[in-house]
Amino acid sequence: MKIAFFSSHKFERNSIEKANHHKHELVFIEDTLSKKTIPLAQGCQAICIFVNDKTDALVLRKLKEIGIKFIALRSAGFNHVALVEAEKLGFKIARVPEYSPFSVAEHAMALMMALNRKLVHAHNRINELNFSLDGLVGFDMNGKTVGIVGTGKIGQQMAKILHGFGCKILAYDQYENENIKKDFGVTYVSLNTLFSDADIISLHLPLSSETKYIVDEKSIRLMKKGVMLINTSRGGLVNTIDVIEGIKSERIGYFGMDVYEDEGGLFFEDHSQTILQDDVFARLMSFQNVLITSHQAFLTETSLKNIATTTIHNIDCFEQNILSGNEL
Repeated sequence: MKIAFFSSHKFERNSIEKANHHKHELVFIEDTLSKKTIPLAQGCQAICIFVNDKTDALVLRKLKEIGIKFIALRSAGFNHVALVEAEKLGFKIARVPEYSPFSVAEHAMALMMALNRKLVHAHNRINELNFSLDGLVGFDMNGKTVGIVGTGKIGQQMAKILHGFGCKILAYDQYENENIKKDFGVTYVSLNTLFSDADIISLHLPLSSETKYIVDEKSIRLMKKGVMLINTSRGGLVNTIDVIEGIKSERIGYFGMDVYEDEGGLFFEDHSQTILQDDVFARLMSFQNVLITSHQAFLTETSLKNIATTTIHNIDCFEQNILSGNEL
């Protein structure tokens, strides 16, 4: 089978080629999938897309016209796919439901600790031969109340890590996990209670119509003054404008983000020689208490290997007309 890999990056190609074992013809395309780039998939039977590839109804119809039958996602999330239209058009779609919950949870913890202990500021000072400790005071994680919003596999790993730090852990999810309640002392509470009681809040939810802007002006007003907010899940969970206002009012004391609601066309690309056009993102970058990474929480050797292996397995199943277990 010939597959067009849109939004392909150097960091993932080796893992994909190793998993493929020369079985399929892989066409790596650096451009994101859009109405304009669809012709690049001409002659392919399948496409493989990443988190910022948009497959709305128009794109799907155009893909159908050039003979695409299968769509493989290199992600767990699928909010970027118009599933209703895809089903109408007869596409078969499969995703990577999990790759490494450890990688994302560990990155969320890294953001917490870097913000808390002001590691970026400390490093920059040392480079300037400034060894003063003024302004670098952090806090003990031990005894802090941390709220985990979403206790799927990543949220569960987050609870395990925080338990090791001696934190009091609150959680919110539609479904309570008895194991983390028993093993890590997690207490499930309402979302409003979590927002109002937590010193640190970490988001681990998929993006849907129900979860979009779960953090907004209303929820921020409930939070403790100086709260730390961490988002390694989906950018659309957070209303960025409202978060900026929360930072300015000092309601939000720290903000760590690995995802951004308008990251398409920004993240995963080198813009060092261009002018940043996103005024909202530029405002975020101006705050000393904001730490930004560009959607790299998943980026470990283990994750890349697992994503590649599952993706090629899904493609094998497409070709053989059998179920992979990862269908949408």
